[in-house]
Amino acid sequence: MNTTVTQDMSFLHLISSASLLVQLVMLILVMISLLSWWYIFRKLFVIRYEIKKTDEFEDIFWRGADMNALYQRTINSRYESGSLERIFAAGFSEFNKHPAGSDLEAVMESTRRAMRATYQREMDYLESHLSFLATVGSVSPYIGLLGTVWGIMNSFRSLASITQATIAHVAPGIAEALIATAMGLFAAIPAVVAYNRYASRTDQLATRFESFMEELSNVLQRRAAG
Repeated sequence: MNTTVTQDMSFLHLISSASLLVQLVMLILVMISLLSWWYIFRKLFVIRYEIKKTDEFEDIFWRGADMNALYQRTINSRYESGSLERIFAAGFSEFNKHPAGSDLEAVMESTRRAMRATYQREMDYLESHLSFLATVGSVSPYIGLLGTVWGIMNSFRSLASITQATIAHVAPGIAEALIATAMGLFAAIPAVVAYNRYASRTDQLATRFESFMEELSNVLQRRAAG
């Protein structure tokens, strides 16, 4: 008899014997979890790459590298350059479009707009799919709870036809219902951790980009005035 109880309480058996709605909830949670893990690993590599490229470019730029050479390098390797390099290229290109003797204030305003537009595109890319991770982290537990509530309701409804209910009658239904909650938490916890970490990293990059844009504007302004 112990063997039968162990078999009936196995993980796969509980899932296969769950009601249709609970199984649907579990399937949704599995799909959400797999998709969130895909975005978690994808954003991990993207953000690491951007931090590395930002460090490299700032080190080269502030060591006094020739800006014309930096611009040409960025243009020639556009698909391998980082966000900060593309922001620099956008500003430097716009600055050089204006002939000598142009109104300095207008030139700098145009340069800042060009950098700001590129900055916004780069930040949109870095922040892409973070909202999905935030949604998974906030919604998945409730989806799992829906499956749990429904499973427990079915479990207690089935007791109406039993004269003497025992733990053996109630346990399988409650166990299969609680699996939905566990799956909801399994989907939510990594998504919340990843979202908080990546949101912090992108905020740090955004601050570095904005600081660089201000500093580059000052460098170009001194260059034009000199």
